[in-house]
Amino acid sequence: MSDLEPRLRERFTAYRADVTTRAVGPGPDQARRTLRRRRQTRAVAVAAAAVVLVLAPVVANAARRGDHTPPVPAVSVEPTAPATPDPTPTPPPTPSGSASPTGSASEAPDGQISRAQVLAARVDLPTWPQTVPSTCTTSNVRLATSSTKSFVPLLTDLTVDHADLDGDGAQETVAVVACRYGEALAKQVVAFDRDDDGRIVTLGRVVRTTDGVEDILGVTVTEDGSIDVRVADLQPCCDTPRYWPQEQTRTYRFKGGRFVQTDGPTKFGKDPRLTDLRLSMTHTLVDVTGGRELTTVFTVTNAGPVDAPQVQFRGLEVGAPTTGDWSRCDPAAAAADNDLTCLVPGVPAGESRRYTFVQMVPSRSGPDATTRSIFVTHYDAQDRQWRDRNEKDNKVQLPGVF
Repeated sequence: MSDLEPRLRERFTAYRADVTTRAVGPGPDQARRTLRRRRQTRAVAVAAAAVVLVLAPVVANAARRGDHTPPVPAVSVEPTAPATPDPTPTPPPTPSGSASPTGSASEAPDGQISRAQVLAARVDLPTWPQTVPSTCTTSNVRLATSSTKSFVPLLTDLTVDHADLDGDGAQETVAVVACRYGEALAKQVVAFDRDDDGRIVTLGRVVRTTDGVEDILGVTVTEDGSIDVRVADLQPCCDTPRYWPQEQTRTYRFKGGRFVQTDGPTKFGKDPRLTDLRLSMTHTLVDVTGGRELTTVFTVTNAGPVDAPQVQFRGLEVGAPTTGDWSRCDPAAAAADNDLTCLVPGVPAGESRRYTFVQMVPSRSGPDATTRSIFVTHYDAQDRQWRDRNEKDNKVQLPGVF
């Protein structure tokens, strides 16, 4: 057996080597090789993933830029803080106290002034018409209220209004100031503003009485800076009826450093409500039982252009009325005027009417005899009295026969 053992071991060793080269079964070496391959594969995958993570932002940025240059691998995968953009330059501040050429409201002084502030300040006013007394001053004026009686500048009760008048982006103030002398008022529409120190200053006069108008009735300021002024051709006073003046609205704007009219009528024409009555008269005086009888015959011609629904004779009654057109007189009108007038049906435009009045007058002659003026006046259907277009031919003289 001892001779065969070495040969048998050699034979088994050769057999094992031959089989091993043909088919390797699972064993420690194979397991180690398999594990080694898996580790290598995992390492490659991890490395590839890291490369993808590093290169992905680069590729994406290149894609956004349209850049086809191969991306350069990043040195580090640590996040980098984004770059801070350069700050936007700040424009230098605009100096205060002067308006910009474009008229910014934040730069121009605020000229919205209340009525109380106007009354509390001292202001300079535009010149008054030459007809007013010297007490109607213009320099360093402390305006009074409209309750003040005479001869000092005052702020009227008309509305104080505001708008951007001069295009500087800030509002100014419009008010009506006046100065009373007797029964009349000189009036001015004045625009006020503030200077850079906040003081009230005068921007200018819009319009005043005697500038083609005799009265200023109201002021309205629009958003676009226009000033609408309601004016009249007559300023009522004393016993003048309030409905006599003609009214117009004229528009003014601030241009070229002053106020100019931009819209509305520029003058008053003849009042279309008035007509031209003309009066003529004949009379007779005869002695009768109990005294003397005076008969007056008046011819009233209406030269137009409007009808006179009623006419009034004033100063007519000089004795005791008897016959004629006395019966046509309106008794209410006579009672209101102490029996010195007679209101009778009137005359259409372009026509004439005759009116006869008979009365008994006292016997009086010589140096005590007086001449009486008799007038005819136009009345409308509402019993309102109107002026005449030519008052000179509305009067006749009754000789001193009584």
